[in-house]
Amino acid sequence: MSTEDLEKYEAEMELKLYREYRDVVKIFKFVVETDRRFYLCNKVDVRSKSEHGEVFFDVTMSDAWVWDMYRPARFARNVRVLTFKDVNVEELAPSDFEPPKN
Repeated sequence: MSTEDLEKYEAEMELKLYREYRDVVKIFKFVVETDRRFYLCNKVDVRSKSEHGEVFFDVTMSDAWVWDMYRPARFARNVRVLTFKDVNVEELAPSDFEPPKN
């Protein structure tokens, strides 16, 4: 497989993932961004914790969808993320549920 073939494959996978996102975003209430992933979910809880002088975030989500083109199953009933980096949570407004149409 050439570099060009690999780039074409990845571009097609990203487009497929975006289309899936566009189809499912309207069924979720929250957008959660961590340093490694982007999630859609219906319930989220973020708690800051401290151990041995280090502060980290414990994020739990229910009814989640994961933006990851290499995952065969992007829907997950429960997700838990532990991270030392920032976590952004945004509640989607009802008007946000309709993504732009292409």
